[in-house]
Amino acid sequence: MPVDVTALARQCSSGQPRHNWTRAEIAALFALPFSDLIFLAQQVHRRHFDANAVQMSSLLSIKTGGCPEDCAYCPQSAAFETGVEAGKLMDLEATLQAARAAKKDGASRFCMGAAWRNPKDRDIEKVGRMIAEVKALGMETCATLGMLTPDQAQRLRAAGLDYYNHNLDTSPEHYGAIITTRTYQDRLDTLAHVRAAGMKVCCGGIVGLGESSDDRIGLLHSLATLPAHPESVPVNMLVQVEGTPLAGQAKPDGIDFVRTIAVARIVMPESVVRLSAGREEMSDELQALAFLAGANSIFLGDRLLTTKNPGQDRDGALFGKLGITPMPYATAELDSPAAAE
Repeated sequence: MPVDVTALARQCSSGQPRHNWTRAEIAALFALPFSDLIFLAQQVHRRHFDANAVQMSSLLSIKTGGCPEDCAYCPQSAAFETGVEAGKLMDLEATLQAARAAKKDGASRFCMGAAWRNPKDRDIEKVGRMIAEVKALGMETCATLGMLTPDQAQRLRAAGLDYYNHNLDTSPEHYGAIITTRTYQDRLDTLAHVRAAGMKVCCGGIVGLGESSDDRIGLLHSLATLPAHPESVPVNMLVQVEGTPLAGQAKPDGIDFVRTIAVARIVMPESVVRLSAGREEMSDELQALAFLAGANSIFLGDRLLTTKNPGQDRDGALFGKLGITPMPYATAELDSPAAAE
């Protein structure tokens, strides 16, 4: 049955969350004329957020390289020769020094990433101490450590972890072409464990994995039909790294990338949508379009785990031109008051 686009747009503009999206409806949003799509995304965005405020996070690799997974995009996989050496878990004081510097630079959330398939219980104990100490600095905490058991999720929550990141990456149909060492259901199970433990979910995907437009629809459909929408939705542009299977392929079109941001904003209206990896290669104009489409979170600093990110100077200059200000601490949560229309 054809989608009534006019009725769909009217319904979307109300900004009310839904969890019963169909792929046909999401496809209809992607197919809107670009100006209509951006206008609709802006309507939704302004119902829930200050349109000129962006949440600032910082990401630190606390354990780099040597990962046994075979994610085709990842320079930290032990399966590929990328020049990234396997390291040990960072010590507590070095982590805290990075967190203090991030807070000084304006980050309100500190994210810690470890290249593990799944952490061991002794790892959870060590990371738990990091979480507690970062929390004591007055920052939101986030971690991405691989797959979790229910008990591990509970222990991280007890340590004070606010957010857990575990991306779906792409659609269920395209997933097997990118990763073979864990299943889509494995990822969904970890998200369920995180929810059951009472933590917020950070979950999104990557544009540029050789996926089709249907796969982008499928990714957003998977996210938007979760029992609860992720509070944080990172949308990454693939950073191609020599030595990984995805190096050298055609880069995605910038307008298609912005469409993905806009549709994510519409179908998950209360989520913070993060313009994540790939910003180093984006023009100011492309980033401005992404913010216009509803992106309202970024990573600060000149590194994202092992790849480059725009530094403070470039971000500061761009935000000055756009009139963007940092989102106050914790206003990205669902119980925050919506911005005035």
